[in-house]
Amino acid sequence: MPRVGRAARLAVRRGHRKSRRALTLGLPTVWGAVAITYKLTCPLAQQNGLGARVASSAVFFAVGTGLIVHVRRALLRELRQARQVAGAAQSALLRPLPPRVDGLTVAAAQMSADRGATIGGDLYEAVATEHGVRVVMGDVRGHGLAAIGTAAAVLGSFREAVHDEPGLAGVLRRLDRALARHLRERAERDGTVAEEFVTVLLLEIDRDGGLSVLNCGHPWPYLLSGPRVEPLSCADPLPPLGPFRLPCDLQPLECGHLLPGESLVLHTDGAEDARDAHGRFFSLPEVLREAARGAPDVVLGAVFTALVNHTGGTPTDDVALLVLRNERQHSATSGTARPATTHL
Repeated sequence: MPRVGRAARLAVRRGHRKSRRALTLGLPTVWGAVAITYKLTCPLAQQNGLGARVASSAVFFAVGTGLIVHVRRALLRELRQARQVAGAAQSALLRPLPPRVDGLTVAAAQMSADRGATIGGDLYEAVATEHGVRVVMGDVRGHGLAAIGTAAAVLGSFREAVHDEPGLAGVLRRLDRALARHLRERAERDGTVAEEFVTVLLLEIDRDGGLSVLNCGHPWPYLLSGPRVEPLSCADPLPPLGPFRLPCDLQPLECGHLLPGESLVLHTDGAEDARDAHGRFFSLPEVLREAARGAPDVVLGAVFTALVNHTGGTPTDDVALLVLRNERQHSATSGTARPATTHL
């Protein structure tokens, strides 16, 4: 019975699709036939008097209006369907993050540079594992479907590797192999050489708030500690994934601890590269300083609002933000001094 019921539903849906297709093609044909029939067969259409011309104009105006209304409705229907597909794609690619991950309050969102698009080439994820909370923030070179496919390949690999690999180095190598495989398969399928790279920041927060980072060409996160806003590190990052081999010895950078009440703001370069009408860059640290004491969703809203106001609309590059706030109970590390960040 369940199979019969599903087959019946599928048949009904196919029937509806065929009916809509027939209606889409049939109505313009009917309107056109009415206009041609009127012009060829109606005696009034053959006359040259003022009244006949007014009547003919009214008929053709009605036909034209009907066609415009029909086309408009068809375009709106296709737009709604496209938005539904884009929403489903975004839910599968950039899954909504839970508000709390192992004692950390989390908020994340992204803004696509393409008008009407809901997703772009930016990627992020936060997962609680037995090794700690592991976070990725990345940025695929370029826009469009190709960038989305690359982001999906990297994210899919990350979601598997974070549970399997005991160290961040192993996770990064898995991402590198997944990206190389994806680009190779795409090149074989399309017959073109895929020149693409991805900047990636991998972050691990252990139970004591200890921070370990591997950075491949990505902007460093900002640490929000009370009124202070500063980069988590000033070390030179590794090259982006894609065009270069990873070094044989991958050692995560230890960046002190994320103390209770402190926050980290991970972002893509679209935030700091955004310009206003006079060519001035967006000051992300200044906005973060004003919203530093707020919850992650408050910080997120403040940054995106200021970004839209600064650019006068949609930025010219995709922007992704992820805010983490340590809401865990105070531990022995809460009084530990934070080591100064240095250049490698």
